[in-house]
Amino acid sequence: MSIHFLPRLLRVALLTLLALVACISPSFAQNHNQGKILGGYFEEWSIYYAGYNIANLQQNGVADKLTHLIYAFGNVATTPAPACAIADTWADYQSPYLPSVSGIAYPGPLYGNFAAIQQLKALHPKLKVLMSLGGASAANTAAFVSAASTTAGRQSLAASCIDMFVNGNIAAGITAPGLFDGFNIDWEFPTATDTQNFTALLAEFRNQLNALSKTTGKQYTLSFDGPAGAQNYVNIDLRKASEQVDFITIDGYNYSGSWVTQTNDASPLFDSRQDPLFGQKLDIDDTVNAYLKAGVPPSKYTMGLPLYGAGWTGVSNVNHGLYQNSTAPSPVLLANGTGLCTDLSGNTPGCDTLLTPGLLTYSTLSTLTSNGYKNYFDPRRIAVSLYEPASGTFYTYDDPFTAFLKMIYINLKVPGGLGGSYVWALKDDDANGTMVKTMAAGLGR
Repeated sequence: MSIHFLPRLLRVALLTLLALVACISPSFAQNHNQGKILGGYFEEWSIYYAGYNIANLQQNGVADKLTHLIYAFGNVATTPAPACAIADTWADYQSPYLPSVSGIAYPGPLYGNFAAIQQLKALHPKLKVLMSLGGASAANTAAFVSAASTTAGRQSLAASCIDMFVNGNIAAGITAPGLFDGFNIDWEFPTATDTQNFTALLAEFRNQLNALSKTTGKQYTLSFDGPAGAQNYVNIDLRKASEQVDFITIDGYNYSGSWVTQTNDASPLFDSRQDPLFGQKLDIDDTVNAYLKAGVPPSKYTMGLPLYGAGWTGVSNVNHGLYQNSTAPSPVLLANGTGLCTDLSGNTPGCDTLLTPGLLTYSTLSTLTSNGYKNYFDPRRIAVSLYEPASGTFYTYDDPFTAFLKMIYINLKVPGGLGGSYVWALKDDDANGTMVKTMAAGLGR
């Protein structure tokens, strides 16, 4: 069954109906969604202000639902030669204070998140753990450009990353063979002059991982992060790049945010004629269509879902705050949603853990209907928002209902469905992992 050629309103109605069917009969999802990816990014800095550890994934049951854990980030360096580098030695492998995943104390000399990952993998042998290289750092972007520009640079970078993270030669005297099962290349963002080198870098990683497979007998995973905005993915040869990887983690968020002054949906599934920006392809469905048209196999399309929301304040009480002008990004709230966080230094406990105006975790957003906000669902876009008229504060985000509908879309967009979904980022879910577990149910996991 495919919904690709149905009119938009009919698609929305069908998605909603099928979501209700799946809720009534869980076997519906299980019978239609075998083999889908469900990934989650774990930020190495989660252990600091957020106090979120690898052990939390075991305690709340999220580790049982994931197929891929994506660790963010590993650094890319260029001197004296292109190579991988540890981004945070304390968080990655030095801290002896992180809670044990299995209940057994870490024996050392490997500690930190890497030791916790070892324990998690022992409990979940089928879980694939990938090192995400790069990220949003401008320094990493420059390093990718330099490393990928020559054959020698590409060979050097791939060999270094494999040695450090797959072979596990972490640091002097510290080894962890098989710690990671592959890589997620997060080059943000290639320019037009990088197009061929981007594909060539992926090919080099693929070739070296395949060569290693012949020695170890293991299969290694390679993916890359695909942007949602056409101005960024236009510089990637999507068909050729997709041939080198197992799947692509494609952003399904940041279509809007507090960097603009007019409120809008940040992660809508569909476009809407009600949107002043209608036709600019600021929605997931248009992104999916662009990638598939470019030659990306549907099975390699993995849809990103945000576990955070974008917010504005000074928003007039018109249309529940949607498509209205604002005066500023929304303020940072306390994590329980009861008031404002007045100290963004990270020294005061109890604030929303993103500590960033204009952003809020799902964990905090989920408390706001108990604190004066009202929830609004837009059936045209499969999008949800929150609005509080007294302060004129508006948030756009995903809740369990929109997340479930997006999973139905993944299963029915084309025959056989898309490849799956992933979240940024695991720490931003509520303590029970509600969003990830909802997505797992929609994907039959």
